[in-house]
Amino acid sequence: MATIDITKESFEKIVTDNDIVLIDFWASWCGPCKQFAPVFESLSESHPEAVFAKINTEEQQELAGHFQIRSIPTLMIFREQIIVFSQPGAMPPAALEDVLGKVVALDMDDVRRQVAAQAAEEGSA
Repeated sequence: MATIDITKESFEKIVTDNDIVLIDFWASWCGPCKQFAPVFESLSESHPEAVFAKINTEEQQELAGHFQIRSIPTLMIFREQIIVFSQPGAMPPAALEDVLGKVVALDMDDVRRQVAAQAAEEGSA
């Protein structure tokens, strides 16, 4: 599957309707973003179980601000609407493949328990 562009209007539907969504936050003037783009695109072709999406931080400043994107490229991965990975910087193909494998292998019941525990802890602080 090829990569898709996400806008403020399409973000929620894409993340809600898909189990795994990888998002590349990028800008057209960013050299490392241009170098990472073919890696991201190539991996999208070999992983139809995941949605590979791109958010142009210049055009979608509201989304970039919401996710506090401070450097690009930044890769963020959602699994069942939960952010399970976020890292600035371009990744080599093997590293990206490894991260995706770990995301697929996650026990999401355990992840939800951890999120709930963290929220409860923050609520009591």
